[in-house]
Amino acid sequence: QVQLVESGGGLVQAGGSLRLSCVASGITFRINAMGWYRQAPGKQREFVAGIGRYGATYYTDSVKGRFTISRDNAKNTVYLQMNSLKPEDTAVYYCNPVATAWVPQGDYWGQGTQVTVSS
Repeated sequence: QVQLVESGGGLVQAGGSLRLSCVASGITFRINAMGWYRQAPGKQREFVAGIGRYGATYYTDSVKGRFTISRDNAKNTVYLQMNSLKPEDTAVYYCNPVATAWVPQGDYWGQGTQVTVSS
């Protein structure tokens, strides 16, 4: 029943911007903290940004000041606004409910959305 659908990725030049969206179903969205995670080729999946049920946010150091996570509970959607993109941001981006300490629940993963940043 859980469905996570990410969208908004694409090819962008360094310094550009993208806005990712994740629509969640099969969960009570408003009471779940949500996170964005990414996986680059040859690397493990890593935490990028998280937002609590009441809007508190947390970011990994490498994206702090460039990325902004937000949520719209009426739309069951979490967003990731990505500005000043760098080639090292290239990865497949996934959303997931947060279990604890920004660790994903990980019971289900969507397809993710590919972000490619060229130099």
